[in-house]
Formats: sequence, C-alpha cells, structure tokens
Amino acid sequence: MIALMKRIIDFSGKYKGRIYAALVFSFLKSLLSKAPIGFAIYALVHFYDGSATNALALQIGVAMAACVILQIIFQHLDYKLQSSAGFLIMAEKRMALGAHLRRLSMGYFTEGNIGKISSVLASDMTFVENNSMTVLADLMSYIFAQAIMIAFLLAFNLWLGLAAAIVCLIAVLVARGMNKQALVDSADRQEQSESLTEAVLDHIEGIGIIKTYNLLGEKSRELTDNFEATCTGNIRFEKHLIPWQVWLNIIFSLGSAVVIALAVAFHASALMTAVAVVGLLLFSLDVFGPIKTLYGQSVRLTIMNSCLDRMEEVFAEPELPDTGANMLRENAAPEVEFDDVSFAYGEKEVLSGVSLTLPKNRMIALVGPSGGGKSTITSLLPRFWDVKRGAVRIRGVDVREIPLKELLANISMVFQRVYLFQDTIYNNIAMGRPEATEDEVFEAAKKARCYDFIQALPEGFQTMVGEGGETLSGGEKQRISIARCILKDAPIIILDEATASVDADNESYIQSAISELCRGKTLIVVAHRLNTIRHADEILVVADGKITERGTHDALLQRGGVYRNFVTTRENARGWSRK
Repeated sequence: MIALMKRIIDFSGKYKGRIYAALVFSFLKSLLSKAPIGFAIYALVHFYDGSATNALALQIGVAMAACVILQIIFQHLDYKLQSSAGFLIMAEKRMALGAHLRRLSMGYFTEGNIGKISSVLASDMTFVENNSMTVLADLMSYIFAQAIMIAFLLAFNLWLGLAAAIVCLIAVLVARGMNKQALVDSADRQEQSESLTEAVLDHIEGIGIIKTYNLLGEKSRELTDNFEATCTGNIRFEKHLIPWQVWLNIIFSLGSAVVIALAVAFHASALMTAVAVVGLLLFSLDVFGPIKTLYGQSVRLTIMNSCLDRMEEVFAEPELPDTGANMLRENAAPEVEFDDVSFAYGEKEVLSGVSLTLPKNRMIALVGPSGGGKSTITSLLPRFWDVKRGAVRIRGVDVREIPLKELLANISMVFQRVYLFQDTIYNNIAMGRPEATEDEVFEAAKKARCYDFIQALPEGFQTMVGEGGETLSGGEKQRISIARCILKDAPIIILDEATASVDADNESYIQSAISELCRGKTLIVVAHRLNTIRHADEILVVADGKITERGTHDALLQRGGVYRNFVTTRENARGWSRK
C-alpha cells in the first residue's frame, strides 16, 4: 500500500510540495483526533482519586474544544491542499494527453484504440481526479492515527502496546493478500470498462445501419453482453474482497479482546489500577479503528493504480519524432516530391516504389481503384504516418526533418468525411487561423459560398453545431470546412474525395468554393468525378500500391489502358443515369 501511495505522490509532479504540506496537517489532525481519549482518561484518574474540581473540568473542556477547533482547521487545510492539487494535476494531464495524441501516428487511431482513449479520458482520469488526493489524505490520516494509538499504548503499558502492534502486523500481512487480489481484479474491471465504452461507441455510431438492416436484436445483444460482463465483473470484484475483509474484522475483534483481557489480567495481578483498566476500556473501543477503516478504503487505491497503469500505457505510445529543425525554403523546387516511397500498414505493404514530382502552383490528380493507395499517398505528406522506405520532400526538405508545426502550417486538407466540433460555426471556421479578425472569417465564408446560409441560421455565425456537425447537411459542413482551409491559406492543398458524397444541389457551390480555395495553390486531388480531374496538370493512376499510368487527361485517353476504361465507365454510368 505504501508503494501505491508513493506512486500517487510521484504522479503529482510539481505539486508534491502541496502533498507533503497536506501530510503535515493530516498528522496534526490525527494527533488531535485522539487527544480527547487522553483527556477522558486524565479526568477519570482525578475523579477516581477525588481530586477533580470545577476548574479542572473547565480546563479539560476548553482543551477538548480547542482540539476540535484545531482539528477542523487542519482538516480544512489538508483537504484544500490535496483536493486542489488533484484537480490541477489532472487538468495538466488532460492537456498533456491531448498534446501527446496529436503527435501519435494515425495508425494508433485506426487500430481500435478509440475505446481505450475514451475510457482513459472519461473513466480512468475522472476516477483519479475525484479520488487520488482525497484517498491519499484519508489513508495517511488513518496511518498516522494508528501509529499514535500504538505509541500511546506502548507508553501506557509496554505489553499492551506490543500486543496491539502484533495485531496490526498480522492485519498488514493479511491485507497484502487482499490488495494483491484487488490489483488483479481492478485491472480486469478497468479493461471491461474499456470494452463497454467501445461497445457503446460502436452501437451509437452504427445506429443507422443497425436500424436499416433490423439488427437491433443482434447488436443490442452485443451491447447487453458488455453491460452484463461489467456487472458480473463488479460483483466478482466484491466477492473476492469479502472473505479478506471478514478475516480482517475477525483479527481486529480478537485483537481488541486480547488487549482487554491482558488489561484485566494485569489488574488481577495488581499490575494495573482499576481506573487504568476503565480508561483502557474507553481506549480499546477505537484502538484498531484507524487501520480497520484504512483497509476498508484501500480498494480505491488499487483501482486507482489500474487507472494509472492505463493512463501510462497511452502516454507510452511512441510519438512521431519531431526533432526536425530545417525550415522550408522559399521558392525551392519542386514543391512536393515522393522519391521511391514504400509504406506498409503493419505487415501489409500498400505502397511500393512510388515517385512523383509536383511543381509549385500545379495540380496533380490521383485516380484508381479503391484500396489502391491514393489516400495513403496524401496521408504521408502531412506525416499522418512515416514512410518505411524512400522520402517525401517539400521544397527539397524531407518532411521528417521539418518541425511538425511548420509542416502542418503549410498544408490544408479537405476530406470526404467532414468533422466539425461542437462549437459555434464562427469558431469552427476560425480554427483555420485563430488570430484572424472577424472580417477575415466572414470573407473566408463568402469565398467558400457558405456566408449566406450561415447568416440565415437563427444565431448566424454564433449558431452551435452538434458534435461532428450533425445539425448541418453534408454540403453545408463541406463548405464550412473549405472556409476553414481558405482562412488558413496554406500553400499546399490536399482534396481527398471532397465532392464524392455531395448532392447535386450543393456540388456547384462546393466546386466554386474549391476554386477559391485552390487559386494560386499547389494541389493534390483524389477524386473519381471527371469534371474534377480532367484539367489536372498530371493524372496518376494508382493501383496495387504503384503508379501504373501517368499523363494528362487527353494523353491517357489516347494511350488506352486503365484510365481510359475508368473514363469510359464513368461516362457510361452518366449516360445510363440520364436515361
């Protein structure tokens, strides 16, 4: 237990000073909480020998009142120092986690870790925040109180003190087994909490498909199973602890009986006065109270230990190295270059020997079958992942040698699936450049063809959008995301299927918005619509992780092959849809 408490103190970092100061007040509070017992025994002695007076009773009453007042003050200072430290610590840890997640490879988020992140944030960090410092304060208070009890008994009678110390030692040994079991169960409990979070997120995100295909029973069964597993795990957790707690209660009860029996035996042998025995009877009612309460609450410490393990597991995930110090050079050519690039997701290679060159203010289009590697190419440029072999360069500098902040400041991306944060429309646009003025935000919205529909909303630019932008249509979200990119004004633009799922009514607005976004920029486009790619300076056909064809629209049509089949298929589909 001491090791677990030390871990919490170490976890507090720069707030250790507050914790240590709080421990001083905790010790003083514990000392004062036991003082009334000493005063009571002192009063009994004087009553027994007939020396009690009104003045003595008044003095004892004042002393006990002072103890209570000081105890309240010390407890307030103790809790104030430790509780505030807990909130400050976890506020910094949440910010640190956010910064850490931003520096992780995108692979971490695509490998089924969303549930873990959500569970760590919503469950583990919250539990530590609400319990860490208060638990530490309480447990240290109980340890101090028990030590004071033993010291008092040793001073009162050596043999009684030794007997109480032996009982406490036996209790500590038994409690070690309890805590060992609790550590295992706590880890299982938090893992199941993560599984439940994943199941809930999966159910909510897929509720449309679940309803459409009438999978309510099947998918609800999966969610219900997780709820039942969580319930079963919590009950098992308690069942494993109950036998240990029963044994501890037996030890404490027998220990109290032994102390009382020894006192009676000493009195029978004329080694202890009657008044001392009566005083000890008062004392013995609480002699093992602190350690009993201590181990009654220690389980929270083991749960907290599991929470810290899971938090540290996320923090231990390796970040993308950000040791680059080379700043981008002005007017260096080419603007973007892929040099014999290969990349794999785990063991599966998805790009092999990809090379391309993109001059400044030119447009390159990537086409090809799904899963061919188009989106992977665009993801390597902003370092969502790092290449396995070869190099990706911007203006002659390897992206791995550029500070991430500098790299990302030079790239804007418009995705097929747009995500807006649960905030005002104004703040969602202003994220592109937080220091922008209001007029600049409005101008970006006008260029993105979304100013008019925003102004028509009840609160205009101050309208709150739901998480992910769920209160807006797909076309409206797309135009707001383009406004964000226009405001950012990065020199390199990546469009990844930006118009793939947009309805016809919105397509003209979005095409106009994209035209504004891309004016005077270097452009990489992943698209299937011919009107988006036919005017590209170069079209690359990406299939099976390789560039199989390259050239202009007209040149590739004349050559035949995959691109010509692609165009013919699209034109036939358009002709069929018109009929």
